[in-house]
Amino acid sequence: MSKQKPSIPKGMRDFGPVEMARRNYIFTTIRDTFRLFGYEQLETPAMENLSTLTGKYGEEGDQLLFKVLNSGEFLKKVNDTAFKSGETAVLPLLSEKGLRYDLTVPFARYVVMHQNEISFPFKRFQMQPVWRADRPQKGRYREFYQCDADVVGTDSLICEAEIIAMIKRVFAAFGLADYSIHLNNRKILSGIAEVAGAAGMEAELCVAIDKLDKIGRERVEEELYQKGFSQEAVAVLAPVLEASERSNGEWLDFLKAFLANSVVGSTGLKEVEEVLSFLTLLGEDTRFLTLDPVLARGLSYYTGAIFEVKVSGVGVGSVSGGGRYDNLTGVFGLPDISGVGFSFGVDRLYDVLDALNLFPEAQNEGTRVMLAHFGAEERKQAMAYLAAFRRAGIAAEIYPDLAKIKKQFNYADKKNIAFVAILGAEELANGTLGLKNMVSGEQETLSLEEAISRLQG
Repeated sequence: MSKQKPSIPKGMRDFGPVEMARRNYIFTTIRDTFRLFGYEQLETPAMENLSTLTGKYGEEGDQLLFKVLNSGEFLKKVNDTAFKSGETAVLPLLSEKGLRYDLTVPFARYVVMHQNEISFPFKRFQMQPVWRADRPQKGRYREFYQCDADVVGTDSLICEAEIIAMIKRVFAAFGLADYSIHLNNRKILSGIAEVAGAAGMEAELCVAIDKLDKIGRERVEEELYQKGFSQEAVAVLAPVLEASERSNGEWLDFLKAFLANSVVGSTGLKEVEEVLSFLTLLGEDTRFLTLDPVLARGLSYYTGAIFEVKVSGVGVGSVSGGGRYDNLTGVFGLPDISGVGFSFGVDRLYDVLDALNLFPEAQNEGTRVMLAHFGAEERKQAMAYLAAFRRAGIAAEIYPDLAKIKKQFNYADKKNIAFVAILGAEELANGTLGLKNMVSGEQETLSLEEAISRLQG
């Protein structure tokens, strides 16, 4: 048999111990904030019925769904049934399931299925992988983790203000100081379309305008023409689409005038102002917050506030985003349940923190002390010490083989183990151990109790 070169699918990655320590640092930081704000954790299956997923993300989103082929056993059962009935076997649908595209739609499905078990408003967070059949590139993978926080069963804009506060808290914990939280409202976009004489075409406007920072104004205008917008409509949109350095206050003043004759647009603008008011009541300023009326976000289920967060100087794209959805549960039979949520993209956050060298030097994970030994008898005693270290809550391991002491030290050094506890004939006879600090090189002879105290300090 010829040897096969090992590989993994494009857009997928392995994570070694260093990467996992850093990823767990990200998870822990985000999880602590979610819990501080009253969110409870749950999980949903990797696979959902396609009927659950399709039609929720817009046409472009549906094209990126990973569909799961029906199993051979399923096909065999269908064909056997057809054979026994004397009918011609018909190939059934090849796929009835798919890998989840995000965590929000499965959450909506969960809420409907468990509506009698939960109390509204219901605040939950999830930290799980999602899959998208996208073209892999820097900062964009086919399998990646999201950390979602959503609250359903309330239309209070306090929730939007708290989302902004959570983002700011997490980024402060990471040491990120150059980023922007872009805020808009889908009602504002509907109002913009209405003012342009294209009422009812906000979906087409959102799809096109969402690409503004990727393809530029000229190509966005071309796409608008292709989607049926008139030259007059595009001309009216010009002051919105043009690159602008307007401050938040200047945007508010501009939009008040621009949307004056649009009820839906003015409603969206008032909601943005109310979010800013609640944010002030939470003791937060508007630093890092940017009002962005051309922010659209591609997902079709958003109906109110929308968020997107970008870190400057790393070229990674958005690292967080979300928004309000007024009736996502309605398609599953539970209408008129408003919700709002957002998500951190763990993989992009990892790339950002790595590029900016913001990971802590030590994530307090891994082995604290390794037991090294000079022979079989010393190894026996080392195993007793090993158990004692672990009972004391100290991460410890023993070099399992009878090997030269240099080889044991090399192993500890490569694993960046901070301390090595050494047992030789003298230590065995005296009931002590040698404790070497692998960073400073200092070594001292201690009793087991003293060593435990030192390692816990």
